[in-house]
Amino acid sequence: MNRSISPGLLVRAATLQGVLSLTMAVFIPIYDRLLVPIARSFTQNPLGITTLQRIGTGMFLSNIAMVVAALVETKRLQTAHDDVTIMMNVWWLVPQYAIYGVSYAFLTTGLQEFFYDQVPSELRSVGMALYLSIFGVGSFLSSYMISVIDKVTSQFCQTSWFDNDLNKAHFDYFYWLLACVSSIGLASYLWFAKSYVYNRPNTF
Repeated sequence: MNRSISPGLLVRAATLQGVLSLTMAVFIPIYDRLLVPIARSFTQNPLGITTLQRIGTGMFLSNIAMVVAALVETKRLQTAHDDVTIMMNVWWLVPQYAIYGVSYAFLTTGLQEFFYDQVPSELRSVGMALYLSIFGVGSFLSSYMISVIDKVTSQFCQTSWFDNDLNKAHFDYFYWLLACVSSIGLASYLWFAKSYVYNRPNTF
């Protein structure tokens, strides 16, 4: 991709992670000062929406981010195959990081509130440990899934989905797979969340 934003200045791939953090930093005050009061006027809930609704919103937006990533990567591959002299601008990647930043803001705050508030008072430290373990287990499963996909596609396809040559790789397939897995996870979450009874119904 064309990573040049001015003569002599290139956007490093790793710096795109900064879009995620910047989006979170901008969105959280907007959510707290603008969206919560608006939602509160409709739901009569002091938090605007419940903790589980916040988590579900984050999961839904995460799924949207994967779909956007898949579409952008499909477009990039098509552009590269049609004309190798024309490169897409790196700014095409910003929307998926921005959406994921908003998703992460919903998820982290919702999960922290849920595990802190819904466990018994004497087990709150355990609840926060469980909250952090989600990311550890998720990272482990993600690494394992990538290893399996890389091995399988290397053996049964012409090239691995994660080939070093990005124009031969198929990250678009991987993003679509993540979108499908995320959809299944969201559907499962909604199924269990709808029957959950809050320990403190007046606050969350």
